[in-house]
Amino acid sequence: MPKVPSSSSSSPAATPDTGPLPVSYEAGLQELEQLVAELESGQMPLDQLLGSYQRGAALLAFCRDKLQAVEDQIKVLDAGSLKVWTAE
Repeated sequence: MPKVPSSSSSSPAATPDTGPLPVSYEAGLQELEQLVAELESGQMPLDQLLGSYQRGAALLAFCRDKLQAVEDQIKVLDAGSLKVWTAE
């Protein structure tokens, strides 16, 4: 996968959006939660904000896709219709 050149002079380690996607939903969610906490803290340097936001958007899309895939599999198993879950 080709790297997109950054408009800033920051090091590659400072651009989290260039990393590969996680191997699992749980890993993606954990990374996303950590990233959101860093963004909300207000302590992230300005030159990293855009890259972190882009990484967060990629992680969010990844997690949504994983959830949608599981929901689609459940629909197939339940003959095309989701059933209301009730605690027994």
